[in-house]
Amino acid sequence: MLTPYENQLNKLKTRLIKMCSIVDEQVELGIDAVMSDDTSKARFVIERDSKVDKYDIKIDRICQKIFALNQPVAMDLRLIMSALTINSNLERIGDIAVNICENYLIKGKKPHFFDRTRFSQMAEITREMIKNAIDSFIESNASMAKRVIEKDEILDKINIENHKIMIDIMKENQDNIEEAVAYLVMCRQLERLGDHATNIAEDVFFIVEAQTIKHNYEKYLFQDGIDDEDED
Repeated sequence: MLTPYENQLNKLKTRLIKMCSIVDEQVELGIDAVMSDDTSKARFVIERDSKVDKYDIKIDRICQKIFALNQPVAMDLRLIMSALTINSNLERIGDIAVNICENYLIKGKKPHFFDRTRFSQMAEITREMIKNAIDSFIESNASMAKRVIEKDEILDKINIENHKIMIDIMKENQDNIEEAVAYLVMCRQLERLGDHATNIAEDVFFIVEAQTIKHNYEKYLFQDGIDDEDED
């Protein structure tokens, strides 16, 4: 029979996984709304944002309850600490999916220059990063988390390339400016989705490996066996 503390931890994990599922679907539907010119999907994503917000509050509350009533240690402590930041990143991912849909609905259709943008390429990478970040958490898989982090630099480079393309499109014809700005913002939002997926992957690495890797990618991920640097 599980103790009340174990039940609380299980409830936390269950709610986080549910939050992951909802947010993942929000991103998938939001991207598909743009790719398939489906305004009804875009509106559905916007309408369902309140469900994401409710889970955000529920997860924060259960984390606070566990801290208040228990003294978690070791991996349990890392899980609860990371649950707060993972939850925050998931909530922001949900918000960005809504923002993408809102920008798309400015016109409600893809512009004639859509195929020149890097939206499709960035969307594919972003979806993969979010899926792998979520799966790495569910499966406690540090290797999968590492793959998410490695993808972030690729996404950043494509976003820079896309920015140059969109500026050229605006220079070619001032009639393109409004839609080009919208897609410039939307691609930037895809890049931000990748950042949040990376943040989740970093937290997974912390939970599983007990290592904080923020700002230390090269040391912990790409140079196996390197010794810790001496501290002053």
